[in-house]
Amino acid sequence: MDDSFDDDGVMTVPLLREFARIGKRVRETGRVRIALRTETAEERVAQTLRRDAVEVERVPVGRELAPGEPIPVPRHDPDGTYVVPVLEEVLVVERRLVLREEVRLRPSATEEVVEHTVTLRRQRAEVSRDPA
Repeated sequence: MDDSFDDDGVMTVPLLREFARIGKRVRETGRVRIALRTETAEERVAQTLRRDAVEVERVPVGRELAPGEPIPVPRHDPDGTYVVPVLEEVLVVERRLVLREEVRLRPSATEEVVEHTVTLRRQRAEVSRDPA
């Protein structure tokens, strides 16, 4: 009897299945060499540059602001000058004479007779001549 049949006479047919296994491998197929070279070349370029300058002029003023006068602010003069006021706060100590009060003196005179007993001394000089 064939091994494909069992005791009951049933034939068993094995079914096979294949699986594909996909993988990757790194394989060197060649090499390259890269060399870098730097070259220089002179080139003439032109560019217009602007330079701004400011002239500073200090003008002494030395004026005290009047009471109620507004604080000066920066301004542009017609000639293009930008004027920046420089302010200084100054402590002012002031001495003033203040009339606090008056003391008034009114002279008055009264007369009064006063009697006291006093001891007075008096010297007298007596002059006499001796007869010759």
